[in-house]
Amino acid sequence: MRQNSVVKQPKSFITLKRYFLPARVVNLCFLIVMVCSTILTWREVIVLQGAYVTSQRSELENVSNALGMQMQSGVDRLLFFRNSMQAALQTPLGFKVLNDIQQAFRLRRTQVQWQIGLPNTRTLPIYGVSDDFVNQSDLLNRDDERLPDELTAAMELGYLFRLSTNASMLPCQAYYISRAGFYLSTKPVESEEKIIPTYYRLLMRPWFRGQQQQENRDRGVRWYTDQARQGSETRGFVAASVPLDYQRYWYGVLVLSFPVSDINRLLVKARADQDGGQYLLYDSRFNLLTSTLTVPGFSADEYNQLLADMEHDTIGGIHLGSRYVSWQKLRQFGGVLVRVHTLREGLTGDFGRISIALSLLWLLFTGMLLFSWRIIRRMVDNMYSMQSTLQWQAWFDPLTRLYNRGYFFDRAKMLSEQARAENLPFAVIQLDLDHFKSVNDRFGHQTGDLVLSHAAGMISKTIGGQDVAGRVGGEEFCILLPGSTLEQAARVAERIRARIRGKEILVQKDTTLHITVSLGVSDAAENGDYDFESLQSVADSRLYRAKNNGRDQVCFTDGAPKK
Repeated sequence: MRQNSVVKQPKSFITLKRYFLPARVVNLCFLIVMVCSTILTWREVIVLQGAYVTSQRSELENVSNALGMQMQSGVDRLLFFRNSMQAALQTPLGFKVLNDIQQAFRLRRTQVQWQIGLPNTRTLPIYGVSDDFVNQSDLLNRDDERLPDELTAAMELGYLFRLSTNASMLPCQAYYISRAGFYLSTKPVESEEKIIPTYYRLLMRPWFRGQQQQENRDRGVRWYTDQARQGSETRGFVAASVPLDYQRYWYGVLVLSFPVSDINRLLVKARADQDGGQYLLYDSRFNLLTSTLTVPGFSADEYNQLLADMEHDTIGGIHLGSRYVSWQKLRQFGGVLVRVHTLREGLTGDFGRISIALSLLWLLFTGMLLFSWRIIRRMVDNMYSMQSTLQWQAWFDPLTRLYNRGYFFDRAKMLSEQARAENLPFAVIQLDLDHFKSVNDRFGHQTGDLVLSHAAGMISKTIGGQDVAGRVGGEEFCILLPGSTLEQAARVAERIRARIRGKEILVQKDTTLHITVSLGVSDAAENGDYDFESLQSVADSRLYRAKNNGRDQVCFTDGAPKK
């Protein structure tokens, strides 16, 4: 099948158009800029996220350290109380007041419940139960030989209890529960009828039973948590306890209890001093002790996920939906302090405002980049279209859409040199329209242009795919036939002549026109000369021989032309 040489373009031009389109280069450049800006923005987001996580953990650590310091201060006081009682048991004081206390105990020990105190209120009163009550419990033991010294030491401890009542920022309650059937408390008993219930409740607490020698062999500090409902409120405590031992005898238990309600007030105050956030306090078994949340904390799935992470990490944090949850385990009683920071709080904070500003800057930059890309892309497309148009105009004749004279001659020289190098046949056809001037004179130049365009179309449809046609003059055309011999070129010229002659052209409403052409043919094999100008000169001379012999002919020899 023959190809139309009108649309055929140089290979280099096609390659440039396919792989090096300016629009593609512009798209690639803007894509690189957008990707780089997005990566840089995302990097800043990652840095901000890291800083946010660090700030959340820092605020949590501050509250955790404050709570831990308060509890550790209580432990230090608890150990001080034990050391003081052990010193008092070792070297009892002989004051008359203390002797009076022992005398008062001997008088009241058989009463169901009793109270011994000093009139100067410098020390706390001692609350006790009867001998019968003590004898009913295996945990209790009223040793008459050790009891006087223990009462004296307890009265001295009451003095220390009173002095230390307000010595801590975190309120706490101190107790000494004796196995001899009495106790001291920084919280006074409301009425004498409540002495027995209070003493019994203290004995049943885990801190007392857990300080038996078989339960606490190292006799160190033990932590306990407990919760009890009182009316519609849940009241609990976190307590540190230590046994009082002297000369291998267990006298009783010293306890420092921190009410959960007071811990909650500390957390609320800490939250008010920070940039949002809510706190939850769990015990060592991850039971909730207290919370500053006014709404439910976590769903079952969220709690299980949080619990799994907290079991492995002492300090950590995770995102649960729109909340960031951080936690830190407390050394004092094995509890876990959890901080919950919502997305809304994060957006209204410093990091949130910076993140919003960064996002807006990125959106603004991206919008400006896309706007600039659209403008530049349109300009490049227009410039490339203009360049392509100019390039086409530099190579092609706008009327016939064949190669123009300048590019055709360059192409002819290149093809002739290639044929010479490969020793291939090479032929040239020179073509001229017969009586073309009369067509312009009779019908005008517009009809003449139509005739030229028609003839060029017939030439393009007749020649082969490797053949090249061009307009080299007003009504003159030249055709290059690489790989064709003189006889083959003559047959192509004859087909062109016959096709043009056999086609009518409608030039006006009721007027048609037949045109004819004269053609001259030459080839390199005649004289072994591949020079295109020489071959064109020979073909041109044979063209004029055809015109002189009557036109509408093909002349390919120096003899008589073929009609």
